[in-house]
Amino acid sequence: MVEYHQTWQHCSKDNNKTTTTTTPVLAPSFYCIMLVRQALGRGAASVATACTSRCMSTGTKARPFPLLQDTLNPDCPQFVVGRNKAEEEISKIHKLNKLCLAGGGEKGVALHVKRNRKLLVRDKLKLLLDDDKDFLELSLLAGLGMEYGDVPAAGAINGIGKIHDRYCLVSSSDGTVKSGTFFPISVVKNLRIQEICAANRLPAVVIVDSAGGFLPLQSELFADKKHGGRGFYNTTVMSSDGIPQLAIVCGSCTAGGAYQPAMCEDAVMVTGIGTLFLGGPPLVKAATGENITAEDLGGATVHTSVSGVMDYYAENEAEGFEMIRDLVATLNLEPPSPPPLGAEEPVWDQSLLDGLIGLERIDQEKLYGVIGRLVDGGRFREFKQRYGRNLTVGYALIEGRCVGVVGNCGPLTKEDGLKGAHFIQICQQRGLPLIFLQNSGGVEEHQATNQDMDVDSQWSAMKGRATMVRAVSCVTVPKVTINIGSCHGDDNYTMCGPSFSPNFLFAWPGVEVTHTHNPPPAPLTAPPHPPPTEKVSKPPRKPLSAFTFPPSSCLYHASRCLIDGIILPSQTRKVVAQCLRICRQQETLTRNTKQFPVFSP
Repeated sequence: MVEYHQTWQHCSKDNNKTTTTTTPVLAPSFYCIMLVRQALGRGAASVATACTSRCMSTGTKARPFPLLQDTLNPDCPQFVVGRNKAEEEISKIHKLNKLCLAGGGEKGVALHVKRNRKLLVRDKLKLLLDDDKDFLELSLLAGLGMEYGDVPAAGAINGIGKIHDRYCLVSSSDGTVKSGTFFPISVVKNLRIQEICAANRLPAVVIVDSAGGFLPLQSELFADKKHGGRGFYNTTVMSSDGIPQLAIVCGSCTAGGAYQPAMCEDAVMVTGIGTLFLGGPPLVKAATGENITAEDLGGATVHTSVSGVMDYYAENEAEGFEMIRDLVATLNLEPPSPPPLGAEEPVWDQSLLDGLIGLERIDQEKLYGVIGRLVDGGRFREFKQRYGRNLTVGYALIEGRCVGVVGNCGPLTKEDGLKGAHFIQICQQRGLPLIFLQNSGGVEEHQATNQDMDVDSQWSAMKGRATMVRAVSCVTVPKVTINIGSCHGDDNYTMCGPSFSPNFLFAWPGVEVTHTHNPPPAPLTAPPHPPPTEKVSKPPRKPLSAFTFPPSSCLYHASRCLIDGIILPSQTRKVVAQCLRICRQQETLTRNTKQFPVFSP
């Protein structure tokens, strides 16, 4: 039971002086519950009146957690010096985002729209979603810097949006990028979005418009456990677990890709532009000598009236997406509850966070400034504040709902590891989502700090970190990780990096990720020079990609789907709040006790 204190002022009868009395009172929420019980039978109006009058008369404190002090000063020398670097990093991200949003460029768009008479994928999202502006796009920068060339957005648009006020995962091939051909990075991106779908129990909508796999690299597309065939396995397992799987075919769907819509629970096909077959008309001609059109071989009419592979026949894409919206309405899902009334907005300037990109490190003082801009009203209750010097943990509200915040400043000590493990287990017991703020600082400083420890301190720190790793590994509450100040060494484990399956993982521009503490290399003796040969060396091969990202950079990790995206610091609260709303929806999706998927004909 939570107890607050109420201050009363009244006049004394003896000397007409005003005196003050402080008495404990129950929190409004608990007291309102008591009134509801007492008022049963008196009607909802009397209950509401009683609750309102009581809460107004007591004047109790409605805001938990103390208010942090704003520690970010835009006029400090560090901010001024780092501002130019921050602007350069943000400008670089804007340019890369613009490139990937353009898809296949003018030529690809013209071919897709004019010759093939199809809608652009982002126009399809406008027909499908309640509001395409609320679409959380994931892995936008995937596919840049590949050894086989640049594939903007990996040739696919993946993200989460609302359909009839229910969050759904949407995955679509982009027909403007090499006719929707999928590459190895396309497979990686689609498998990651399926992981997010399963972790958050989101209904999946697959929009199919693909020319199939890139055959020169087919050995990297299907064979392994983490290749394309895994997508069919994931679809079936999620369906058996009660996670709906829907599909719409509004383009080519050939060879192995034909299994994707066929394995979904409900499938829509658009006539005239949608086709589905294992081998197309050229293959039929070569094998049997028969001339047949794509529509007659595997069009909407055939698959909705003869084979039964498709369930719904659509005359055009607009009708097809309206059918998908209707199918989402049949899922018997409750929409996520809105934020509680009276939830506080952040009180500090969010744009100051962008300036942190240019700093060499975010120290403990500035970390409080980050937390204060992430949570409601800048309020934060720190846990074990006097124990452990490099880890800050505590409770806060985001959109009126309690979360646990975990942020580090450099490598963790033994005390930090034990504190983190303790706090994470408490959040698991109370069902509180966890927000991890990775902040290791510069790699050289991080390595120097670890190397400066004596042997006993290193073993002690390792034991504390291992305890925290076990806690992070076992919690089942939602986890959202943001890399705000780089992540090095075993901070990738204690602070919930990719290996620990966070529900979502984002990074700020300019941060780095390294996994090992490399000692300085030993001096090498020069090998004896081989005898000169008359071999003529071949000229170096011209790179197929326009980009080269260092393996430690966040751009490298984003291009290979090791993280879910790079976000601007000023947008961190918006993204985190949206992720938490998405995570909460799974509370309304019941698990399938039968443990088998829906089988179509």
